[in-house]
Amino acid sequence: MSEGIGQFIPLILIFIIFYFFLIRPQQKKAKDHKNMVNALKRGDKIITSGGIFGTVERIMDDDKIEVTISDNVSIELVKSTGIQALVNSPDQKK
Repeated sequence: MSEGIGQFIPLILIFIIFYFFLIRPQQKKAKDHKNMVNALKRGDKIITSGGIFGTVERIMDDDKIEVTISDNVSIELVKSTGIQALVNSPDQKK
């Protein structure tokens, strides 16, 4: 009987390793991204996953934002896609 349980110990250890090194960090990263996107407000500078820099002009719905990428050029983006807020560091010149 204990031989059967002993065979499952390596599988259990592999699952635990996968959880702590792959699944848990990815869940934390997704949660942090969701919080960052929900905290976006007018005037925040962002970069899209496609490499487009812009400034948040307005939050349209719970799932869309309008971003100004140049003078008189605005685009609508889905908030849940690859958007990253840019943080201005103190040594960055304005």
